[in-house]
Amino acid sequence: MNPTFRTLRMAQMTLLELTRRRGVLGLLLLVPLVFYLGRHDEPGQAIRFASLGLGFAVSAAALFSSVGGREIEPRLALGGFRPRHLHLGRVLALVTAGLVVSALYALLIAVDQDVRDLAAVALELALTTLVAVPLGLLLGLAVPRDMEGTLLLISVIGAQMVMDPAKDSARALPFWSTREIITYAVDGPGAASLAPGVTHALVTAVLLTAVSSAVQSVRLRRRAHMQFG
Repeated sequence: MNPTFRTLRMAQMTLLELTRRRGVLGLLLLVPLVFYLGRHDEPGQAIRFASLGLGFAVSAAALFSSVGGREIEPRLALGGFRPRHLHLGRVLALVTAGLVVSALYALLIAVDQDVRDLAAVALELALTTLVAVPLGLLLGLAVPRDMEGTLLLISVIGAQMVMDPAKDSARALPFWSTREIITYAVDGPGAASLAPGVTHALVTAVLLTAVSSAVQSVRLRRRAHMQFG
């Protein structure tokens, strides 16, 4: 079994797991809508809250997937799956699902709001997904149960909502890019710049992916009965 097949097989199993968990699918679809409708009359705030809702939903789905996979992953590892196959397969599946949801919300915003740059909004929603997936996976690896991970995630999203994004410390939060890119999309280049937001999101996504991958690899390799050829 070649490495690409193992990765795609893991992605397939993750997608099947998601389709069987209706609560997770409902979370993915409805949480961003609740956030969006809460600020519907203010386009910039409505889109930003929809993006944070998307970030919460996708991160939570990744968190549940990570915690739920702890039982099966050791057996897959014994069957020849390396840690990178398990991690990349799960990332691929979750990013795919998240991008589908982000595309639906980009379409909703295009129909429902008067925005200067719809392409920037669609880009921001996609970048939020790229950040949310490894964030959720990392939280899932860091906590013993999904309840603790959910509480941590709520704290992250809450801090993102209340902290002044103009402060330098706000850049340490994973979804800082949402406000920068959406301000650019709604108010134009005079109010914000696209490049810093995109750069922040991409760097955050890469760092979170690298850390979550390393943590998972160490966790699996610590099991004495496992050997990776």
